[in-house]
Amino acid sequence: MRNKIIQKSTDLFLKLGFKSVTMDDIANEMAISKKTIYTHFKNKTALVKECTRNVLHNITTGIDEICSLEQNPIEELFEIKKFVMGTIEAEQSSPQYQLQKYYPEIFEGIKESHFEKMMECTRKNLRRGIDQGLYRSNLDIDFISRLYFLGIHGIKDQNLFPLEKFSTQFLTEEYLEYHIRGIVTPEGFLTLNKFIKEHQTND
Repeated sequence: MRNKIIQKSTDLFLKLGFKSVTMDDIANEMAISKKTIYTHFKNKTALVKECTRNVLHNITTGIDEICSLEQNPIEELFEIKKFVMGTIEAEQSSPQYQLQKYYPEIFEGIKESHFEKMMECTRKNLRRGIDQGLYRSNLDIDFISRLYFLGIHGIKDQNLFPLEKFSTQFLTEEYLEYHIRGIVTPEGFLTLNKFIKEHQTND
């Protein structure tokens, strides 16, 4: 039952936002009593914490699987973006924004874990891209990795990028292209254009 509660709560939180969904909503959706939920989680904060850990674990596992394939580094970034967007495709009310606003301690913990994982993956991606002649050889890997992380989190700030003006998909796609354009060699630029065309065709 505990796992079912986590799964259903995660779905609702990602669709409607962490603040918007109440324990009553979850109980009603699952046709169980609130008491049953409180048997497994002492309060909503504990449930939110477990759900965010679950989402992060699923995303991290998926990214690890993509990275283990050791594809073309540019293709790898597009595959990761596609996977992450598929995982949070229902994100309309920006649950991460609500998480940051109403559950700042949980948000900071998730951000720290995300930072460590993303730095590891981005560094590997940059090294392989440089080795294959797709990324510029004079890149400072640590600097670019931190800059990329900063941007990925920055575009989720609704004060800077309100949802009514910028969709999550638009921000993610535009930022990825912006990032890659800044680091590629002429050869890498040709590869990037190829993936952009394929991506637009698939959409």
